[in-house]
Amino acid sequence: MKSHFLDINDLNSNELENLIDKALDLKGKSKISNILQGKFLGLIFEKSSTRTRISFEVGMTQLGGKASFLSIQDLQLGRGEIIEDTSKVISSMVDGLVLRTIEHQTQLDFSNHSSVPVINGLSNKSHPCQILADLLTYYEEKGSIKGKKIAWCGDFNNVCYSYAQAADLLDFEFWVACPKEFSPGDSLDFNNVNLTTSMQEAVEDSDLVTTDVWVSMGDENDASKREKAFKDYQVNEDILDKAKSDAIFLHCLPAIRGQEISENLLTDSRSRVFRQAENRLHAQKALLVELIG
Repeated sequence: MKSHFLDINDLNSNELENLIDKALDLKGKSKISNILQGKFLGLIFEKSSTRTRISFEVGMTQLGGKASFLSIQDLQLGRGEIIEDTSKVISSMVDGLVLRTIEHQTQLDFSNHSSVPVINGLSNKSHPCQILADLLTYYEEKGSIKGKKIAWCGDFNNVCYSYAQAADLLDFEFWVACPKEFSPGDSLDFNNVNLTTSMQEAVEDSDLVTTDVWVSMGDENDASKREKAFKDYQVNEDILDKAKSDAIFLHCLPAIRGQEISENLLTDSRSRVFRQAENRLHAQKALLVELIG
């Protein structure tokens, strides 16, 4: 495994499956251990967070280490200090860093000057930690995802991009139903990804159906345009009925009921959304053990 985790394809297929196995193992054990005793994790966030922040903080505590959250406003970065200097200084004191940034380039710049592992807690390009939790949830419920059909409905955003990377690594069929104006089109270079404007085509006979909000952080200025474009891409009970009878539904949260999902979909018998949210903790504990343990 590489020293940093900025994208899903920083892992090979064996490393990714081994990480999922490690997460399952950790989930089945006592919450408290001393695996990371004496280790310290820094969290630097440019964007707000619920699940990413608390899962890393709790994960470090349960593994015997400590974590400290730092917003950009609390750092000299917010007053003009360059990334190179900040990265060199902070990485000389901590054992690992989690970054949540507006631009993915910030992740690259920070990791290039860091002497400790850097973990992407979200960027405009990808959200690899989220996909670890999604994969963990599927493996826990159904076993291997190889050869399965996964349907994504809505915006081709950072989470969707990480799914596309995972599809090539783990050899599953990934279908994306997205309005043409928000589709990456021919610029996308993945073997196992299929783009369509049809919800029916994407979801039919799928093993997993997933989605995200139509307006991601940073896209608020285009909110009305996006809501109009995606109005026919809501995942609801009728849409889920087109998937396999034992299909599951995931959503990375937060969700806006009545927009990308119907009002009661999170409590549908096929939803595993809240288990998926909990699995952020277990997947990231496995990642921390692998990178800084």
